[in-house]
Amino acid sequence: MKRIFRFFLKLIFWCFVVSIASVVLYKFVPVPATPLMVIRYFENEETNRTLWKHDWVPMEAISKKLQLAVICSEDQNFLNHNGFDIKAIGKAFERNQKGKQSRGASSISQQTAKNVFLWPQRTWVRKGFEVYFTFLIEIIWSKERILEVYLNSIEMGDGIYGAEAAANYWFKKSAAKLTTYEAAAIASILPSPLRYRAHPASTYIQGRKNWIVKQMGYFGRLEFKTDNESK
Repeated sequence: MKRIFRFFLKLIFWCFVVSIASVVLYKFVPVPATPLMVIRYFENEETNRTLWKHDWVPMEAISKKLQLAVICSEDQNFLNHNGFDIKAIGKAFERNQKGKQSRGASSISQQTAKNVFLWPQRTWVRKGFEVYFTFLIEIIWSKERILEVYLNSIEMGDGIYGAEAAANYWFKKSAAKLTTYEAAAIASILPSPLRYRAHPASTYIQGRKNWIVKQMGYFGRLEFKTDNESK
């Protein structure tokens, strides 16, 4: 029993070491692939489709309009919370209790943690790991780095991952040159990128796009705090 206990202690210890080391590494190094990319690759391979477009670009090469659009679409309190939007979680819980459909309340930080480090299935075990990795990236990364990784890793179409690939696929241009409405169009499909198209937009996506553009106007200029300001 002592040997088994020691084995599990060592296992837990090394799990902490590896997870923390990976988060520290990705603070400086581009994320080459995510678990979802690999899963989708093998799913597509079964249907003779091996589409996988993912071009990592630095934050400076991603339009400020797209940065703001995804914040307004997915997590308007992103710059202020510590990884979890408690008010949004509470509202989602109330809606679920009433039997009303809700998109959930995962913050951009939570989505980044899930996309980069975890598998996509919804289970309590995965949710627990998501909380852990969200906590780590909020401590180790800056808000700007979290958004940079998010914009370079998230699924933005069928086999399309990241802002650069999405801009090229949907609008035949680089992510740096997206207009306000093009950025809003890409952000509008994020709830279900395999179901919706950014261009040409359906009536539903056009409505979401217009709503996101209005929210961008209300939000104002996007500015990240420096390390000294956030301390």
